[in-house]
Amino acid sequence: MNPIKKWHHQTIAKQMVEKLKSKHFNGIYAENLDEARKIVLNMIPEGASIGLGGSVTFNEMNLLETFREPKYKLFDRYKPQPWEDVVECYRQALLADYLVTSTNAITRNGELVNVDCSGNRVAGMIMGPKNVIIIAGVNKVVDDLDEAFKRLKKIAPLNAKRIGHKTPCAETGVCMDCQTKERMCNYTTIIHHGMKYEGRTTIILVAEEIGF
Repeated sequence: MNPIKKWHHQTIAKQMVEKLKSKHFNGIYAENLDEARKIVLNMIPEGASIGLGGSVTFNEMNLLETFREPKYKLFDRYKPQPWEDVVECYRQALLADYLVTSTNAITRNGELVNVDCSGNRVAGMIMGPKNVIIIAGVNKVVDDLDEAFKRLKKIAPLNAKRIGHKTPCAETGVCMDCQTKERMCNYTTIIHHGMKYEGRTTIILVAEEIGF
């Protein structure tokens, strides 16, 4: 990576970690995705139950096979199974010891802004799992809530295409505010701070561009 660009990523990540701490999140800086992976694995003890939120960032960390090891209890949403079983997995994961996921946007003021298709990810970020671990690259940082909402619309077509949903945006590449059952944008949330359940939410800011 260009050293000036890397410096800029490092600066943004470090500044955001301090802002997130001021908003009562457990903010942690990671130089790169490998370091973030090590931080996550060090946080989760053997025997812990784990739920997952759909996330490109999580997939890029190659954690799925690790979490499938017998030393963890994984609510495995990714194994081949009927949709009814997937939904039951979503429900059970809301009582996991740890939720591991990412976020769609983080404002400079330390707000987490997300849009969900099924709602299990944003529900778990707000309430349910004992601990929440969120991994995000600096590309998720935006100036304010208006920019966050613009970002949600920008990435929705990418996620629809990734998952294989037959939505208008998966064809046009642009959010069409469609009214189809498979639309990605069914539930939108803002988490303003972490003070309600102090110490529950850890946000690992990675000084790289990762995920969508």
